Order: sequence, then structure tokens, then C-alpha cells
Amino acid sequence: MSVVAGNADTSGRLKIVHVFRAPLGGLFRHVLDLTRAQCAAGHQVGIVADANTGGERADAIFRELAPQLALGITRMPMHRNPHPSDALNIMRMQKLFGEKKPHVVHGHGSKGGVYARTPALFAGGLGSARAYTPHGGSFNYRPDSALHSLYMATESLLARSTDIFLFESAYIQSCFIKYVHAPNAYTRVIPNGISPSEFIPVVPDADAADFLYVGELRQAKGIDTLIDAHLQFERRSGRPIRSLLVGTGPDKEKLEARANKLGLGSRISFPGGMPAREAFRRGRTLIVPSRAESLPYIVLEAAAACIPMISTSVGGIPEIYGPYGQRLIVCNNVDVLADAMIVQEAKTAAARAREATELSDYVASRFTISHMVEAVVAGYRDAMARKLTKTARGPEPAAVAS
Repeated sequence: MSVVAGNADTSGRLKIVHVFRAPLGGLFRHVLDLTRAQCAAGHQVGIVADANTGGERADAIFRELAPQLALGITRMPMHRNPHPSDALNIMRMQKLFGEKKPHVVHGHGSKGGVYARTPALFAGGLGSARAYTPHGGSFNYRPDSALHSLYMATESLLARSTDIFLFESAYIQSCFIKYVHAPNAYTRVIPNGISPSEFIPVVPDADAADFLYVGELRQAKGIDTLIDAHLQFERRSGRPIRSLLVGTGPDKEKLEARANKLGLGSRISFPGGMPAREAFRRGRTLIVPSRAESLPYIVLEAAAACIPMISTSVGGIPEIYGPYGQRLIVCNNVDVLADAMIVQEAKTAAARAREATELSDYVASRFTISHMVEAVVAGYRDAMARKLTKTARGPEPAAVAS
């Protein structure tokens, strides 16, 4: 395949393919925000995603988006963990990139990063510029685990075919620097951003639950600690409360069983997935009990909507809270979470509203979708220019830009 990295048309429009696995959660939202903005700016965009996840909601979004995508939507079965089918899918990627000839292939998440970048290992430095945004992914595994070592070795290998790393948080960039051997890596931190319309406050319904969770139902999100803390709150306060756990995910049945076993089945409900702002109306305080995160959209969205929040201090969440980081709590500790819930319930409505407004104002000053989109496209162009330079002159000295 010929070098296409610098050959945008005379108007500067690019051909961009986004590659990711699951059309779910914050990663999906990030890709959709970029895709819609890039299409609106006149770029030709395509998407590659898993065929077996996302359900009807993802199918509907893809149907709505399809007419805007000049490079189309390609869906194929993808497994979360390494699988023999990966080899065949990577061959499909290589063929697809050869046909579409994109200027930029942007991989998102661990599996998207593998599929986007592996074909470039065999291209001899030619072809599309490769961008990679981890979204946590492989960097969220426990550092002393065998899986972490395996994934970091894979990241080191794939760094050879990555023209730019676009980290959504300084935290994930620091993990990359610490664990991945990539002395020539070119990196930027571009935080996730949200739109002006999301800064309209959401008012809870009259019958809103006391506490709310919104997100994927899986182990890394720490929802089991919320269930246990709910029980401890009731025992310590002597009164029943209601919690609403909104979302879908692989651990839903396990979490429902845990709530039922503790006798909380009538006071902890699992209504399934719904748009974040709709969910925000159904609870008075959002709880983010995560064990691992990068820069979660749900925290940005809740802050923008002036939703009172209790959150753990993991990943890039302290970057969102900025000067209000002292409000965050340690993760994976039922006693600490129960304490925070009791303190939150004891606050006046005015105090909760004041804290929520302070955080919303801070987020509005730093996490905008316009900045995110502009910075990502600027990163693409810099990566394309560097790729052309390296192709013409050979490898450059080691450099890390942030």
C-alpha cells in the first residue's frame, strides 16, 4: 500500500477510520462524538466495531449514523480477551485499510488498538497514520498480574506501529510511561469533553431514589461495594433507603443475586440501560464506586448536570475534580463508602446544590467537546507530518510530547 499519510485533499479533509470493540459506555460515546464532529467538518469517516455487543440501542445509532459515513460501517465478531479469531479479523482489517486507504486509522480500547495497529507492523512504515486511545483498557489491569505483564508487552510491540498516542487522561499517560517500553512514543493528553447542552441542570423526580449508579455492570466498577454499603447504611441509620443501579453488563445477574441474598431486593432495583440524563432524574445522589477508570464520561456528565456525587479517587477522576479532589474517597472500601453516603444524606439540599454547582463550573472551564475534537484532528495532522518526515529521512531521535 502506498504512503497516504500526508495526502489530504486540497481542502484539508481527511479519511479517518475508527476501530473499537464494544459499542457501549464512554468509549462508544467518545467515538460517536468524534465521528459526528468529523463528518460535520467534511472529513470522510468510517467505523469498525464488534457485531455481537451493543444490542438494539447500538444498532439504532449505527442506522442513524450510516448515511453520514463515507467509509461505511463494518461489524465483525470480536472477543474481549485474546481469541484465535483475532488473526482472521486482523487480516480483514488489512484488506479493509487497503481498500479504503484512510489517512488515519484510530484505534480505541485494547482490542481496537490491536486491530488498528497490528497490520501496520507488516507495512514497513508505509500507509495510514495510526492513532491510539486506550480508554483505560489494558492499563486497568492490576500491575502485579500476569495479564497486565502480557498486555504491557503487547503494548510495547504495538507502539512500534503507533504514530501518535492520544491519552484521555494524564493518569493513563503516566501508566503508559511507567509500564510500556516505547522510547520513541509521541503522545498527547486530550481530555474527554462534553457539549454545552449537557450543562443544563437536571432536577430529580419527586420519587427519586436516594442513591443512583449509572454505567456498565461489571466488576471493575465496584458496584458490589455499593450494594454492601447500602446495607451498612440501613443498619447504621436504622431506616430503609432506595438505590437504583442503571445499566447493563456481564455481572448484572451476579449483582442482582447479591442484593437479593442481602435482603435488599425490594430496595435496590436494576432497570436496565437508559440515557444518562434520563437516569439522573431518578436519583438524588450519584455514586461512582469504581475500582479503575480513565476519564469517565459519567462523572463529566453528572458534574455538568449539577448532580450531587460521591466518587472514588481512581484513574483520571481527580483530574475532573481538580481543586475539589478532597471530596473523593478511596475505592473498594465498604465502610468508607457507607460513611460518605451517611454524610451526604445529612447535608442540607442547599449544601449539596452548592457543591454540585462548584464542580459543574470547574468542568465547564476545562472539558469541552469542541476542544477535544479540534485537538484530536490536530494530533492526526501532526502524526501524518511526522510519519512523512520519518519515511523520507529515517527514524528521529526519541521524543515524548505531551
